[in-house]
Amino acid sequence: MEQLYQQVILDHSKARSGEGELDSPHGASFQVNPTCGDECTVQVSLEGQRLAQLAWSGKGCSISQASLSLMYEMVDGEPLEQAEQLGETFRELIHNRGHELTPEKMELLEDLSAFTGVGRYSARVKCALLGWMALREALAQARHHTGASGQPPQTQA
Repeated sequence: MEQLYQQVILDHSKARSGEGELDSPHGASFQVNPTCGDECTVQVSLEGQRLAQLAWSGKGCSISQASLSLMYEMVDGEPLEQAEQLGETFRELIHNRGHELTPEKMELLEDLSAFTGVGRYSARVKCALLGWMALREALAQARHHTGASGQPPQTQA
């Protein structure tokens, strides 16, 4: 099972999903891991209470890049509540020091469960969570920008 998990991480670090830039994002966040130098920018656009588009760019280790790629596959186009729940569950997994969560939570994580062992290595925790921290901040900016409706705020004349 551990070899399968390692393969998922390696595959996503090489063939990255969602890497790119949005034309006019509602929110964006740049994050850097000062410990190792990994960095990423996550951009989002909303439609109502749905994450309409997500794109990311970055450089770093296979763990940070694979985490970003899988994050894109799991949350792009999803309702905001679902994307945020997934982010919280992933953070819980990473902070669980290499132990699995409940079967229901592991099922929710799908391929993100490949990161279970990362929690054993404190130096890698920030690598795995870097993109998710950027997503959280980008969504907060997007909500502020759109007034949480997914549309730009109306200006008074």
